[in-house]
Amino acid sequence: MKDYTINNLRNVGILGHSGSGKTSLTEALLYASKTVDRLGKVDEGNTTSDFDSEEKKRKISISASVTPFEWKDVKINLLDLPGYFDFVGEQIQGMRACDVAMIVVCGAAGVEVGTEKAWSYVNNIKLPRTFFINKLDRENSDYDKTLAQLKEQFGISVVPIQYPIGKESEFKGIVNIISHTADYYNPKTKKMERGEVPAELEDKIQECRQMVMEAVAETDEALLDKYFEEGELSYEEIYSGLIKGCVSGDIAPVMCGSATTLVAMENLMNDIIECFPSPEYAVAQKGMDKNNNKEVRVSLNSKDPFSAIVFKTIADPFVGKMSIFRVITGEVTPDTAVINSSKEKSEKMGTIFYLRGKSQIPADRIIAGDIGAVAKLQYTSTGDTLCDPDFNVEYSRIKFPEPVMSMAVAPKAKGDEDKISSGLGKLLEEDPTFKVSRDVENAETIVSGVGETHLDVIASKLKNKFGVDVDLQIPKVPYREAIKGVSDVQGKHKKQSGGHGQYGDVKIKFEPRTDGEDDLEFVDKVVGGVVPRNYIPAVEKGLRECIVKGVLAGYPVIRLKATLHDGSFHPVDSSEMAFKIAASLAYKKGLEEAKPILLEPILRLEVVIPDNYMGDVIGDINKKRGRVLGMEPEDGLQKVIAEVPMGEMFNYATDLRSMTQARGSFSTSFVRYDEVPAAEAAKIIDKVKALKAEA
Repeated sequence: MKDYTINNLRNVGILGHSGSGKTSLTEALLYASKTVDRLGKVDEGNTTSDFDSEEKKRKISISASVTPFEWKDVKINLLDLPGYFDFVGEQIQGMRACDVAMIVVCGAAGVEVGTEKAWSYVNNIKLPRTFFINKLDRENSDYDKTLAQLKEQFGISVVPIQYPIGKESEFKGIVNIISHTADYYNPKTKKMERGEVPAELEDKIQECRQMVMEAVAETDEALLDKYFEEGELSYEEIYSGLIKGCVSGDIAPVMCGSATTLVAMENLMNDIIECFPSPEYAVAQKGMDKNNNKEVRVSLNSKDPFSAIVFKTIADPFVGKMSIFRVITGEVTPDTAVINSSKEKSEKMGTIFYLRGKSQIPADRIIAGDIGAVAKLQYTSTGDTLCDPDFNVEYSRIKFPEPVMSMAVAPKAKGDEDKISSGLGKLLEEDPTFKVSRDVENAETIVSGVGETHLDVIASKLKNKFGVDVDLQIPKVPYREAIKGVSDVQGKHKKQSGGHGQYGDVKIKFEPRTDGEDDLEFVDKVVGGVVPRNYIPAVEKGLRECIVKGVLAGYPVIRLKATLHDGSFHPVDSSEMAFKIAASLAYKKGLEEAKPILLEPILRLEVVIPDNYMGDVIGDINKKRGRVLGMEPEDGLQKVIAEVPMGEMFNYATDLRSMTQARGSFSTSFVRYDEVPAAEAAKIIDKVKALKAEA
């Protein structure tokens, strides 16, 4: 690849609703720029950016991929980002490397949930944004209707700079509203060719041009005065105003075309060069100067020493770990010694390269604003900062959503546990939105992710990349047991055999603990030495060993108070072991007599939803044996606060998504243990007994 300067670069993140044609658009731009000589198709699994076997199988993008190409001496890095909500982490890390977001909208479907989510996310991170109305060759596609939806939903800043010629199957070209020129697609040459602006579109073009000029004039006092006086702005003024407005977020230019028929791809590339901001306009990165421990803002520039942020990691069992980074300052060359300021470790940058899909293109240097990759860094993970030792800065980390859905991972073949844990460890490097934990009580490995498909993909990757076949199962609920009543029982252990016998005798009162603590409260009320002092710790130890298993279904017992108040001993046959056994006999009998109950974990649930889904969500919480505690407004949405039993919540991510068309989000946290209703408790106890019988 040629050498570039900062202003000859464009980093464009392509995002939008799943199925709006983002990957096809990436492929069409690579083909139109002659970077690839064959137009790949998602359905055939041969596109440049969807190269992973999971992506080919599911026909959706799962991870962010970088596909650079060159057009008119400008290098354009496209980041094809997944639209499927389970892979929002990939979208977030990809956006960290972009200077502008191009939100792709299907001309037939119009504004969808993914469009709203993409807009809201880029708005939050204050990233310049543009729209591309795709699939205009489709039946029922309608540019005007989609543009009106965009303006209504996202405000006056949405400005058309291209207008289509022809509709549906007749879609054959576009008009550039600013330069008032028309280009038509020639299927023979596969190129756009200049032609006449259709007379019937003149009024529409004029109307759109007014929109553009008004929006541009709003960004600058001098332009506003000129526009009011003359009613017109020059070609140059409109373009420079568009870039300014795009950078500030005041203008979102709208382009259009069809990725599958290649109509308007060259025009889109021209507009990316002319209207999209280069990295020199990028928002200054927030960071920490590690030498002075001071917060700094670092502008993207080539003058300062090298620094970069690693925004994505690929864990490949064959190639090893690959770190994809964006250079913020300076430049990097192969075999440079750098420091990882996030981990305070030294790293050696070996061979550096550009990525195009899965292809690696060796690089002699990678400059500020550009995106590159390096393999086999020892300590570096996603979100870390790499920098020159003389420029010790750490950029703020990428914020990822918390996982909301958990499943237990069970190996299909015995003895695969080690393979599972090493495979999950590698996948954790690649994907910061999932977590792995160990449920020691139930001896389960739990993986938590953003949704069902996310966890399903993790299971498939374990099989395809690391050769271990697993089942995903609903995790076991960590129930507990307690007592409601009071019992006073004797536990006597007496055994005579040749030589020393065994003798231990205790009287223990069992009752519920009332001070809010869950642990066993052991009270010693022995008087007159009926149980010798040296055996009392053995009684407590015996009880502590017993509370690991309750008498109803074998779950740990909490909130138990045990008072040792009487007993007897034998001067020869008594021993610590005999008193431990006596305590366990008393425990079993005492708990059975003291009205044992089953307890379940209760979670605090906070759901954020648009108003119109309130009824469905509250109805569903009630169905799940939940209790709504209150509601409060949050950022134009409603937050519902409730308490729901954990056992009802394992599929909530999927339930909420279908109830709210994926517009809702939620978080949970553990609150306490509560008694399980009798009917539910009976079902749980029967299930445990049935499993024991099978075993």
